[in-house]
Amino acid sequence: MGAEKLAEFISHLKELVELERKAEIEAMKLEMRRLSGREREKVGRALLSLNGRIVGEELGYFLVRYGRNREIKTEISVGDLVVISKRDPLRSDLVGTVVEKGKRFLTVALETVPEWALKGVRIDLYANDITFKRWMENLDNLRESGRKALELYLGLREPLESEPVDFTPFDKSLNASQRRAISLALGSKDFFLIHGPFGTGKTRTLVELIRQEVERGHKVLATAESNVAVDNIVERLVESGLKIVRVGHPSRVSKALHETTLAYLITQHDLYGELRELRVIGENLKEKRDTFTKPAPKYRRGLSDREILRLAEKGIGTRGVPVRLIREMAEWIKLNQQVQKTFDDARKLEERIAREIIREANVVLTTNASASLEVIDYAEYDVAVIDEATQATIPSVLVPINRAKRFVLAGDHRQLPPTILSGKAKELSKTLFEGLIERYPEKSEMLTVQYRMNERLMEFPSREFYDGKIEAHESVRNITLADLGVREPELGDFWNTVLKPENVLVFIDTSKREDRFERQRRGSDSRENPLEAKLVAEAVEKLMKIGVKPEWIGIITPYDDQRDLISSMVGEDIEVKTVDGYQGREKEAIILSFVRSNERGELGFLKDLRRLNVSLTRAKRKLIAVGDSSTLSNHPTYRRFIEFVKEKGTFVELPRKEEKR
Repeated sequence: MGAEKLAEFISHLKELVELERKAEIEAMKLEMRRLSGREREKVGRALLSLNGRIVGEELGYFLVRYGRNREIKTEISVGDLVVISKRDPLRSDLVGTVVEKGKRFLTVALETVPEWALKGVRIDLYANDITFKRWMENLDNLRESGRKALELYLGLREPLESEPVDFTPFDKSLNASQRRAISLALGSKDFFLIHGPFGTGKTRTLVELIRQEVERGHKVLATAESNVAVDNIVERLVESGLKIVRVGHPSRVSKALHETTLAYLITQHDLYGELRELRVIGENLKEKRDTFTKPAPKYRRGLSDREILRLAEKGIGTRGVPVRLIREMAEWIKLNQQVQKTFDDARKLEERIAREIIREANVVLTTNASASLEVIDYAEYDVAVIDEATQATIPSVLVPINRAKRFVLAGDHRQLPPTILSGKAKELSKTLFEGLIERYPEKSEMLTVQYRMNERLMEFPSREFYDGKIEAHESVRNITLADLGVREPELGDFWNTVLKPENVLVFIDTSKREDRFERQRRGSDSRENPLEAKLVAEAVEKLMKIGVKPEWIGIITPYDDQRDLISSMVGEDIEVKTVDGYQGREKEAIILSFVRSNERGELGFLKDLRRLNVSLTRAKRKLIAVGDSSTLSNHPTYRRFIEFVKEKGTFVELPRKEEKR
């Protein structure tokens, strides 16, 4: 029975992956067709009229810096796949990875750089088809570890108890909950879950766990969904003195990261001299070969390579092919065989070097999708340690899990799940972490001390989403903007109260204003709220007057249209994003616009409380929320939030009429 259920579930997953793959590619193509280059640039998914120059070569890629005179504002970020084209991105197959982003340029890593790709090109954000292919291949080739993980998820197999293991931490500053999570993870024979809410030092805990595993003689495969998260782990392991190898292209261009990459380590290997020599010989032979006539169909007139070589030896022509041409083609064929052999030898040697490096490493690090690369399989892994596991679909985390004997997942299922575009594949947003923690809560440990924010900002999300178990570390308990030299405001109206640095948690209530309502643009599913946008822009301007730097401010709103509206009203150096764009990040001050305000009390997708949790937990020293308390209070959680602000924070009612200033 169990085997059938498992097979059924795997083929179901494959259907979902296929649906999502199609949806993602369709959405991208549709947008490229529907929007002009200009419009696509406006929504942040394309950049026009760029010129490129090759600025270096790294890891077998050319680094091309694409720039222009006017500033680049775009959603395209480091680690994204992009397509380079002259006019029509749908007709180009030149795809690269963004490795660096500046004010007026993007640097893209490309395998080849055709002439045309350096002048007057456009860059578009690209759907990552490779990832889906890797998920599918992995589902087709599940090994025992992958199958076991799914059996646990489906309840077809009982987990083994996790026994705490004593250890001496390398990182002396770990708190009790972090130590307990590591201790239980070390004592888990099948799997363990580290539940790390906002700011609780999840990555730091994983780095210690990895070092402890290596200390016990284990080999670790460490992965995460995004390149940036993998880079975070690499950065912290660089100092540890462990042998680490980063497979794939790091998205951050820093020297420390590059020296951990497989490509760089290959160049440092004893046999690299030999490898380089083979490549040089191959290139020379290729040049020599190309001085002779290539046996193209029009010259060879149906003669096979063997026949050409035989005729050349006898020194005779045939079928209207003169002997001179026969000899030329024969030389080309002979040299071509040597070229092939030389490059083949080089490939085998490179593989041998890579195998040796991977086998000698203590820790191999890569993204979930790249864990499917053949080179990862050059070694056996005792444990897979997977960060951001609550942002990765089941097919994604199965890739690293499939390659190790046991696994540890870290994440927070109370924050946003993976984004799924296809309505029919929504199930993919339910993660392995979530399924396992619901079924086996005893196989998890929650990190309970947060190092990000003032206690007052933390208290409500802790109560509402984490049973009140989270506490603020003393280093952040009472932090405010005043510590950063921000002055007391002297504005003489309600803004004084809103902006005071000691008022850490503020709610500006629009419910008494007649112009408070949301609206919808024609043909848009999204929402915008002009009054809230105006208040947000005013708050930014006034914060900057009292000494808050633009890079300390983040603006969050759940709706795309509101994001666009606010963006058009604040300076270019202020970051305005939807909630999804802020996952995993923080700012000193956050301004949050809830948007929804209507007579019907409709909240739409604000009802996904994970969105609220992420929104409320990005700010370190100040949070200003703007909303209509009468609409929001139709939902019990939002009602409790507003009550909480009235009791412990600063609740500011906007005057009925706009007061004359």
